[in-house]
Amino acid sequence: MLTHTVQDGPLLDRFRELWGQIAPIGRDAHSGGYLRYALTEPELRLREWFRAQADERSMPVTEDGNGNLFAWWGDPEAGDAILTGSHFDSVPHGGAYDGPLGIVSAFLAVDELRAAGVPPVRPLAVAAFVEEEGARFGVPCLGSRLLTGALDVERAAGLRDTGGVSFAEALGDRPAGARPELLGRFAAFVELHVEQGRALVERDAPVAVASAIWPHGRWRFDFTGEGNHAGTTRMADRRDPMLTYAFTVLAANKEARLRGAHATVGRVAVEPNATNAIPSRVTGWLDARAAEPDTLAGMVEAVHGKAAERARRDGTQVTLTEESATPLVAFDGGLADRLAGLLDAPVLPTGAGHDAGVLAALVPTAMLFVRNPTGVSHSPAESATDADCATGVTALARALEELLR
Repeated sequence: MLTHTVQDGPLLDRFRELWGQIAPIGRDAHSGGYLRYALTEPELRLREWFRAQADERSMPVTEDGNGNLFAWWGDPEAGDAILTGSHFDSVPHGGAYDGPLGIVSAFLAVDELRAAGVPPVRPLAVAAFVEEEGARFGVPCLGSRLLTGALDVERAAGLRDTGGVSFAEALGDRPAGARPELLGRFAAFVELHVEQGRALVERDAPVAVASAIWPHGRWRFDFTGEGNHAGTTRMADRRDPMLTYAFTVLAANKEARLRGAHATVGRVAVEPNATNAIPSRVTGWLDARAAEPDTLAGMVEAVHGKAAERARRDGTQVTLTEESATPLVAFDGGLADRLAGLLDAPVLPTGAGHDAGVLAALVPTAMLFVRNPTGVSHSPAESATDADCATGVTALARALEELLR
């Protein structure tokens, strides 16, 4: 039973050693956060670290043609395999644990299983998925969406970062797209992740099992008007899209609070982006999440309606484009209950998206959460103690041993 954290011993030392190897990579000295965008130099260094760790354990590494890596314990061609792992990439100035903790823990869990003499009766693969955050190419869980066929290959290949580099160019080739023969080898997937909230702090528990992921998505609002001089254009003559944008942000906040949902506008682009110029165009990205699909759809529709009404008053125009959408994901109930009983761990829902949520449509999937003392995520304040992380490794190893039988 995982009623206490791992306070000392060789596992804690090994976690600190591996964590120390990757901690400096991609860290911004000013903010303390991480700039590990997909397929950029810091993330490529982490992918090389992944290969080195696999090589040390005699685990051959394969790629799926979409940027996702798999390190295999056992025959890579065999079926009925168990999959674990997570991602390396970060949001801008993000925290250290979101993603990499799941990969470090997976390699250490393999070490624990080997040390305990657990034979690989069926294969086990550790995955490093590409572009989970969507911070570089705009679509979250890009690698897992391609692998499962949830995203069109041509659309993915043409996605571009702010510098104009396409995903295909960064990848070095056109993505392969759906790989049903690869997915068909997996009997289950377990992803370990730092908790993105304080539920485990409140429960005084180091580890939890996930029950579901809220439906969520990203929508782009494009507001257009008339660019003009800030000093010579009368207020009555202006067609300022910034006003429409600002109203829409407030409307999103209000609609989310009324519905018990979440709405965030954390990214904006302005043209011409000059202090003494009325903007001609403002683009804002809405991240919206809710416990129920109808609640989410109703909130986005209401925000769009209010934006359109305000645009008529401002003499501007607004268009809405859905960039990504993920339905409600209920993880495999039998698997979640089985692991919760095995680990004596609470079961929690989450509002955050994960590769596990994408794979759950085709593979029986579960998630484990490790306590985050601050409750903060996507920020340098994201945290987890070494002791809780080591406890997470123990939990993952027990879960994998159960599934490998």
